Amino acid sequence: MTAIPQKDHAAKDHFVSLLRPLLAQIAAVDLRAGDARRHVERALPFRGGAVARVRKAALAAVGSDWLLPKEGGGIRYGRVVKDEGGFSVDAVLMDKPGPKHRHPNGEVDLCFARAGSPRFDGSPEGWVVYGPDSTHVPTVTDGEMLILYFLPGGAIEFAKG
Repeated sequence: MTAIPQKDHAAKDHFVSLLRPLLAQIAAVDLRAGDARRHVERALPFRGGAVARVRKAALAAVGSDWLLPKEGGGIRYGRVVKDEGGFSVDAVLMDKPGPKHRHPNGEVDLCFARAGSPRFDGSPEGWVVYGPDSTHVPTVTDGEMLILYFLPGGAIEFAKG
């Protein structure tokens, strides 16, 4: 495993500190509720200060060694944190469909447009929420998005084949 350079280590630590308030609010949302996305948006407005700070730091880190260190099928990705407040946080930069997967405990996505007028699974940039036991092929169309995936318990199951 490659060590994160000291400068990038400080940037990653700062980024994780920006995520903590979001994770605390997301943890309070019942992802089984049909209006879970609305509850997340109310607690953490996409155009609000906390999300703006995360957006700025995330987009600035796209070229770093720690945010998106892996690549597969033209999609860059990385695990930002394995467990913070009961969630793992993954970052994915995509402009096409990704791998089909299931969310045993649900998934909360924070989507930032990076190029074009992208949509993630049909939604513009912003919050997207999937309840427990949901399945999808994450798909970005009409541009490129940087997506932060908040996974309760780090639970995700990729489809075989």
